Amino acid sequence: MSSPKPKILVTREVFDDTLDYLRQHCTVIDNQADTPYAPQALGVALADCDGLMCALTDKVDAALLAAAPKLRAVANIAVGYNNIDVPACTAHGVMATNTPGVLDDSTADLAWALMLGTARRITEVERRIRAREWTGWRLKQWLGVDVHHATLGIVGMGRIGQAIARRASGFEMKVVYHNRNRIAAELERQCKASYVTLDELLAQSDFVVLQVPYSPQTHHLIGAVQLAKMKHGAILINSTRGGVVDDAALVDALKNGRLRGAGLDVYENEPKLHPGFLQLDNVVLAPHVGSSTEATRRAMAMLAARNLVAALTGQLPPNLINPEARK
Repeated sequence: MSSPKPKILVTREVFDDTLDYLRQHCTVIDNQADTPYAPQALGVALADCDGLMCALTDKVDAALLAAAPKLRAVANIAVGYNNIDVPACTAHGVMATNTPGVLDDSTADLAWALMLGTARRITEVERRIRAREWTGWRLKQWLGVDVHHATLGIVGMGRIGQAIARRASGFEMKVVYHNRNRIAAELERQCKASYVTLDELLAQSDFVVLQVPYSPQTHHLIGAVQLAKMKHGAILINSTRGGVVDDAALVDALKNGRLRGAGLDVYENEPKLHPGFLQLDNVVLAPHVGSSTEATRRAMAMLAARNLVAALTGQLPPNLINPEARK
């Protein structure tokens, strides 16, 4: 007699082909209505589940794990996993996985969209047109800044940071980067990037792009002190995680003209955001859509599904974060 299929909970709406794949291997509780679970409700729903497929909006902590004694694996539909308490998962013998690689290029594209949109004031001038404030061409009207030949500073030179750097060649930019560890010389040559300290990067760069994961060590990595060290009139792009930037300090720097502008895809306490951003014309705002193309989001969901199925069927998940939890 065959063993019963493992039972899993999928916390948010996913694509039909993802569910079809999961149902081949698991008994699936889905949430195609896409109503986010409150923490207590999530614990109740997970009480007799073997696996969890979740999003970055779902907090997986010790309290949730205690409410789910049968849980063996958590598959995050994201490359970042600051929503998951990995040590707690390991302590409970729960494997945790993420979805790296498949979203690198789409996320790099979005960083460039923010950079170009901020430099050329695209969202601001569109609002002016929609408000019928454009009365005709003028020589000094809504002047932006050039991206080509400027200096690009990338903070965080992982796969996405490298993809951002490679795109800079077409704009003939000088690229400098700062990373916790210097990357290999061959990668530096491929990216045409030079390693500098964080302070040097802030002082030199016309555009500063942040691409570091969020952690206690990177909380407010860019705060008032760092913003004051940036080149006057520079542009800051945050397309990585909220909390890496002190949003209140950034609002002040944008208001007082220290920075020319900012392009943001992520925020502290999102979906809430600092109200000061809404009062500024020199900030481009996007709603955490860095990986949001159909092809990429499909790939992320399917990779998460494959991770989860592998974990629950005795295989090694391709993207296991905590191998020590594997029994």
